[in-house]
Amino acid sequence: MSDVARTLSAVMESAEQTLRAGQSFSAQVWPTGFEPLDTYVGGGLRAGELTLIGGPQGLGKTTFALQIARNIAEGGKQAYFLCYEHTEQHLLERLIALEAATIGGPDGISLARVREGLSIATSLGGGLAERLTGVGHGMDAVASLATFSDRLTLVRGAATVDLDAVRALAVRAAADEAVLFVDYLQKVGVSTDHQGEEERVAMVVEALKDLALEHSIPVVAIVAADLDGLRERRTRLHHLRGSSALAYEADVILMLNDKFAVVARHHLVYDAPNADRFHHYMIVTIEKNRSGLDNIDLQFRKEFTHSRFDPTGSAVVEQLIDERIYLE
Repeated sequence: MSDVARTLSAVMESAEQTLRAGQSFSAQVWPTGFEPLDTYVGGGLRAGELTLIGGPQGLGKTTFALQIARNIAEGGKQAYFLCYEHTEQHLLERLIALEAATIGGPDGISLARVREGLSIATSLGGGLAERLTGVGHGMDAVASLATFSDRLTLVRGAATVDLDAVRALAVRAAADEAVLFVDYLQKVGVSTDHQGEEERVAMVVEALKDLALEHSIPVVAIVAADLDGLRERRTRLHHLRGSSALAYEADVILMLNDKFAVVARHHLVYDAPNADRFHHYMIVTIEKNRSGLDNIDLQFRKEFTHSRFDPTGSAVVEQLIDERIYLE
């Protein structure tokens, strides 16, 4: 206990030394690159904190998390992205499309075109850049990714990548002062036999929080919704699949929803000619936030053709509701 127990006097002395050395005494922060999200969560992802990203299937949770990881790497810091859902090749295709749109906007190469260019076998050969030359900033995207590719580590999730493997990965991430992403939490296996899902999820989320604290790194985990959440128009914190420990252990919880599904009926009825625009936005609700305000609704435009969201978001001005909306 003596190695972790310190008097307040000792803590104050340590803070004095840190500050006099010109260093910050506050927790290290990794900006997500999404505004105004960073403003509300204390500047970004914070050392020692666990962030959960939840929402319905197909809305872009992986896209959102991968874009944050890309932004961190591009900004000069490290990110580890453990993914049980997709191969490294699939993530690379997404990153190329994302990068091309970041460079060229709507003129960037689409994800479908990236896949087409890289999948066609040809005796002419040619690498990434050659296959995408002259198409929607494809070559520029490859060159841009290369400038920070050593700072983004992709890890293929498999049955052997259990909780013990995640602990080992966290040690590597800590050595690089990196953010650890887990896509997704319910896929992390545990060595203990005969565990129900609630108990397994509780073990994993508690371990991820402990890893964040022990190694002073941010941990970000995507969380799947339960059946009730999939039936509802708006997925909330209590719809996350597994244990109630998800709500207790996390420092920040971000819930993603489709704006058209959750906007109040009167916005659809009385502004019908413009209602279709709501389909183009994702709502990010800060449902829990130990570093600032919660119950904040932000919106970001979907750009799924390019496997990204517009990182320049805004506060939601329309009324949002939870219940299902029926239109005659």
